[in-house]
Amino acid sequence: MAVEIERKFLVSMDLLPDLPVGIAIKQGYLPSSNNTVTRVRLKGERAFLTIKGENNATGTSRLEFEYAIPLADAEQMIAELCVVPTVEKVRYEIPLGSHVFELDIFNGDNQGLLVAEVELTAEDETFARPEWLALEVTGDARYYNSSLVKTPFTSW
Repeated sequence: MAVEIERKFLVSMDLLPDLPVGIAIKQGYLPSSNNTVTRVRLKGERAFLTIKGENNATGTSRLEFEYAIPLADAEQMIAELCVVPTVEKVRYEIPLGSHVFELDIFNGDNQGLLVAEVELTAEDETFARPEWLALEVTGDARYYNSSLVKTPFTSW
């Protein structure tokens, strides 16, 4: 069983170190009638289909299944099957200790939002907290990418 365990934080931009080269991400969401999320993601020149289950009570864990798919298929799915608008961002991977923080700087309707996530192997796993992490938003559904499609950050 594939379980995603992650914590999510807002970011203080003025405290960020020099960033490595980022990668552009565009993702769309297929309509769903239950608590699962099906995402189509373009990440650079690669594409993925991801199915995520409902978050647990703390918002830290959920089932996640991700599969590489042909780029042309993903582009067509986003254009013809996904809910509009898409989520667009640039991702920066920042290693710290034994973890890698994924910093997303959002564009478009979510311009101005900076979120960092760290994946863990257990919900109670400890990790080094860089000074640029701000408020923890793990479990706050407003910050789920699938929610940002319906209620973009610029409309808050």
